[in-house]
Amino acid sequence: MFIRLVLLQFLFLSALFASPINIAVAANLAYVLPKLKAEFLKSYPSSQLHITIGGSGKLAIQIERGAGYDLFLSANTEYVTRLYREGKTLKKPKVYAQGALVLLSRKKRDFSKGMKILTQSDIKKVALANPKTAPYGKASVEALKKSGIYEIVEPKIVYAESVSQTLVYTLRATDMGFVAKSALFAPNMKRFQKGTNWIDVPDKLYTPISQAAALLLHAKGNEEAEAFYDFLFGHKAKEIFQAYGYKVP
Repeated sequence: MFIRLVLLQFLFLSALFASPINIAVAANLAYVLPKLKAEFLKSYPSSQLHITIGGSGKLAIQIERGAGYDLFLSANTEYVTRLYREGKTLKKPKVYAQGALVLLSRKKRDFSKGMKILTQSDIKKVALANPKTAPYGKASVEALKKSGIYEIVEPKIVYAESVSQTLVYTLRATDMGFVAKSALFAPNMKRFQKGTNWIDVPDKLYTPISQAAALLLHAKGNEEAEAFYDFLFGHKAKEIFQAYGYKVP
C-alpha cells in the first residue's frame, strides 16, 4: 500500500510539473493524430499535449506572428522551411511523411473514366482545399491541370479552408471532393469502398506532398516537446503513418 501511494504521488507530481506541449497540426493529420498521441503517452504518460488543427498556411502565419507553439507539423515543406530561414525553429525541419490524394464521392460512382468523371454534367460541385493556404488544395489544382480538365471543372469548385473541411463538404454538400487519403482510415469512413466511392489520384499528376515538422523556438528547454519531435521519426510513428495511407522516409 505504501509503495502504491508513493507511486501515485510521483505520478501526480510529474503531471504537475510537466511542461505542456503546444502543437500546431496540419488538417490532414486530424485522423492519425489520436493514434500518434496514444502511442507517445505510453512512454510519457504525464505529458500534456495541446493540439491546434488548421490549414498549414494559416498556422504558419500564426507562428510568424508569435503564437506560442512548440512544434509545427505542416502538410508541406515550404512553410516550415520559411520559418527555419526566418530563425523561428530550433532545428532544421525534417520530412516525417508523404501524403496522398484521393477523389471521393459519398454516392457510388462509375470511376472507369478516372479523373474525367469530374467533367460529367451530373457532377455539379467539387470540393477542394484552398490552394493558397492548403498544400492538399494546391496538389488538387495541379492534378486537375495536368489532367487537362481544369477549365471544365473550375466553375464547379467549392473551396474549403482546409483538407479536413473539404471532407465535410464532400460528405454533406458537394458531389465529389479531393481529400487526404488518411481520412479514409477513420472508423466512420470504412463504408466507402475503393473503385465505387473513391479512387487514388495518380501520383504523376501532382508534386509529392512531402510533410515536414519543425521544432520551434518556443520549445527551447521543453524536453517533452523535443521528445515528441524525435518520436515522429521513430519506428512506431512510421508504422502508424503507414497504417493511415502515408508513405514514410
